[in-house]
Amino acid sequence: MLPIGATLGYYALPASLQTQLLTQFTPQLLAYLAMGLWASRTSHISTHLGLERAKVIIGLKWGLLTGLTLGCLNTFVILSIYPSLGYDITFLKQTPHGRLPVLLMVPWFICAIALFVEVNFRGFLLGRLAEYERQWRGAYSGEQLAPLALLATTLTFTFDPFMVNTFRHLHWIALWDGIIWGILRLKTRNLWITIIAHAVEVIVLYSAVRAALG
Repeated sequence: MLPIGATLGYYALPASLQTQLLTQFTPQLLAYLAMGLWASRTSHISTHLGLERAKVIIGLKWGLLTGLTLGCLNTFVILSIYPSLGYDITFLKQTPHGRLPVLLMVPWFICAIALFVEVNFRGFLLGRLAEYERQWRGAYSGEQLAPLALLATTLTFTFDPFMVNTFRHLHWIALWDGIIWGILRLKTRNLWITIIAHAVEVIVLYSAVRAALG
């Protein structure tokens, strides 16, 4: 609950503190700290996270399909829907991602972000909260969706301070991404699917938007 509380607490801070980069990263840093403490006391970590080697192949298959679908959909939303509603998207050229060389972003930086973010949000945070919710509800089946955990982690992901400050109104795209990735994680217990889907989606989206904006 610490990363969720830190995210909520961020929006109660004065505006002068919200603009500081360290403050924006604090919820994620706390999440990695909590995950590190949990990992130090847990055996079979890859199983708990859904990162078993036996799941890599099916993760590639469904991750690629999901990533391509969401990448095309979100590219259309950003390049067509948002501008038609009067929203500016040219600010994307000034984001840290937009300033980095393309050959650094694709695929290396994007894949690294996908790995760390999915291990954090869907692997650790969603996985642990889902287990607590299932026990609380008396539902021990790994296929139960755990809707409260899904909602809490999706909103935490969508309103992550760094994401909101970097991508402004576009951060809402993370809402349906988070729901889809979270459902896949809970139903399949395979984090490879969400890691690959995240990476493929962002590669498609980043490449298309960068080409469109010049």
